[in-house]
Amino acid sequence: MSESRHQVLIIGGGTAGITTAARLTRSGKKLDIAVIEPSDKHFYQPLWTLVGAGIVPKEITVRKEASVMPKGVTWIRDAVVEIDPDANQVRTAGGRTIGYDYLVVAPGIQYDWDAVKGLRETLGKNGVVTNYTYEAAPKTWEAMKNFEGGTAVFTNPLGQVKCGGAPQKVMYLADDYWRRSGVRGKTKMIGAFAGTVMLGVPEINKSLERIVRQRDIEMRFYHNLVEVRTSPQKEAVFDVRDPKTGETTHQEVIPFDFLHATPPMKAPDFVAESPLAVPEGPHKGYVDVDIYTLQHKRYPNVFSLGDAAALPTAKTGAAVRKQAPKLVKNLLAVMEGKPAEAKYNGYSSCPIVTARGRVLLGEFLYDNKYKPTFVFLDQTKERWDMWLLKRYVLPPLYWYGMLKGLA
Repeated sequence: MSESRHQVLIIGGGTAGITTAARLTRSGKKLDIAVIEPSDKHFYQPLWTLVGAGIVPKEITVRKEASVMPKGVTWIRDAVVEIDPDANQVRTAGGRTIGYDYLVVAPGIQYDWDAVKGLRETLGKNGVVTNYTYEAAPKTWEAMKNFEGGTAVFTNPLGQVKCGGAPQKVMYLADDYWRRSGVRGKTKMIGAFAGTVMLGVPEINKSLERIVRQRDIEMRFYHNLVEVRTSPQKEAVFDVRDPKTGETTHQEVIPFDFLHATPPMKAPDFVAESPLAVPEGPHKGYVDVDIYTLQHKRYPNVFSLGDAAALPTAKTGAAVRKQAPKLVKNLLAVMEGKPAEAKYNGYSSCPIVTARGRVLLGEFLYDNKYKPTFVFLDQTKERWDMWLLKRYVLPPLYWYGMLKGLA
């Protein structure tokens, strides 16, 4: 038996969970909504790239979770460890069993630091950095400032990651800073990416290829980081795949002086181990939803959005902003005995910071179809106005728009 039960239970109090909860509270329906979230802090992660480049302080990226929790929503400060969709209940780390009528799965994505041998132990030391946590991003800036030349390596792992453009943003910002500080001429920059191109959208990829060529950044694709060695010398070890078969053919060792590592990522364990997960394929472990309605394929009272959902589009906050209204509309329809008919078109966006004061805004739908919002501007070019959007418009839009159910 469940110790408590809620009409709508949302797993996750991050971007997707809070945005959904806020929209539900503004729906005009009297609903019993609960959010399960263990953290007392809420982060605006898109700015961590700028924290890592010394452009903004980390403190502006965090607020108290209580300050973003919508009024009238029950906050269960605990962590889910098991989902039982057949019994319509979840179990928590605190030992509670919580039932639901409808479930929204939005716990985000999980970093898999241990998938790269030696990475966890050396992170933040020995020139090995990452922008992917609140605590780590400032260390990227310290290492960037203290860098005196040598070989700088930037990685992008196999599989899905949050904001697919982020691993290269830090690369461009480092190049820009080192040119300003006078050490770029003594530096060899290598982008060692597990993928096949800079970005899957052809119109944007063409621009990014031009940028790395102009800035003398050497790109090595099909390179997946598997080990970091820091003794007796600093080396990054990569599995190298065959472009035709995708099979690993050999390993390559790249000595480095500066290494920015993007961690491999995967669905949270309690999602991957549940009946809700995709069993096989590129989305293995993520929530098996219809990519348009965001309703689960086998459990009609379950929905998912954000990074945990098995959607063939980039995992970004911009995607959540378009997913949440469709999910809420469909959830309310199902609650009234109607079919889920609202369609999410796969929209996602990635403001790719290419230098301090310059951004190339990539926007696209499913199948990597380029879909710019500002049709009167050429978004495939580096722009100052898109920098202003990234730096000054999107953060307040997030805090006062998305998280309030207004944007």
